[in-house]
Parts: sequence; C-alpha cells; structure tokens
Amino acid sequence: MAVTMRQMALLVSTLGVISFILGVVAENKKPASGTPITGKGVVICKYPSDITAVLGFLSTAFLLASSFVGHTSLFYGYKGKPVPRSVFYKSTSFSVFYSVALGTSGLALALLLWPSFTEQFHLSRNVHRNLDTQCPTAKTGLLGGGAFVSLDAALFWLVALMLADNTREDYFEELEGGSKGDADGDYDIPAHLKATA
Repeated sequence: MAVTMRQMALLVSTLGVISFILGVVAENKKPASGTPITGKGVVICKYPSDITAVLGFLSTAFLLASSFVGHTSLFYGYKGKPVPRSVFYKSTSFSVFYSVALGTSGLALALLLWPSFTEQFHLSRNVHRNLDTQCPTAKTGLLGGGAFVSLDAALFWLVALMLADNTREDYFEELEGGSKGDADGDYDIPAHLKATA
C-alpha cells in the first residue's frame, strides 16, 4: 500500500501533538522540591512520586518520531515518482522552512532533554553532604517550553511539506511540458540563435 502525503501529514501532526501533551503533563506533574531529611552529616532528599523524567523522555521520543517522519515525508517518492533533492533546495521558501523546522526540532529536543535528565539526576542522587541543600528539582518552565516548541516544530514540518508538494508539482509540470514540446517538434530556440537565424 502506497503512503500518501495526507497520511504523512496526519502522522507528523499526531506525533507532534502527543509530544506536546506529554511535555505539558510532565511540567504540571513536576514537584516544586523534595523534603530534606537530616541525617548524620548528610541530607537525604525525599521526593514525592514523580514521573516527570519518564514523561519528559516520552515527549522527546515522540518529538524525534515526528521530526523523522516530517523529514522523510519531504523527500518521499509519492506514487512512485521521486524528485531529486536538489530540486527542493532551489526553492527559497522551502529551504527557509526546512531549516526552521530542523532548528526548532533541535531547540525542542534540548528543552525537553535537559530538565528530564536533571530531574532523573536529582531523583537518583538524593543524598547530599551539603546540609543547606533545599532538595531542588529540574528548572521550572523548561519542559512546558519544550512542549510548545515541539508543537511548533511539527507545524513547521507541515508547512515545509506543503512547500515540498508545491515544488514537486512544479517539477512534474515542467517535465510534462518539456516532453510535450519535444514530441510536437516545438523546440525552444535560445535567444542568441534566434537573432542569427
């Protein structure tokens, strides 16, 4: 069964929305801090049940899947008709949105991974020799920001996909127009040759 552009767009959107939802839920579930319990020369931080890191990593996984499908959808040969990649890069608008989609995906990846790893670090290393520790958690706002940027990345992939579709249509129109002209014997004569004829 051949994959259509509509199916690819739906998949990119769905994966992007799931990444967004998981990132927002991770931000909302993150505890403000842990409870310090003082022992002999150490402070043990007791954190409430926290799934922030797991949700952050899941949001990251869906972001990566959305970006992979988005990238693949741009250059996929729909209906068995591939288009050379160089044709896409000749379109300035496509190149701009493709670059923005890549950059936005990278920024979202950083904003989701940093607090997820930090939260996991705080949960696993909860014994501190500094008696003044306040049992911190990951920086507030990063996961939520990463979730919104992840959604933006999916939207930019969709815009790039629409521009790729326009480029693809123009490419095949030029091919069909050139082959019809040759079959009819209507060849384009370069301007410098017309002047000498």
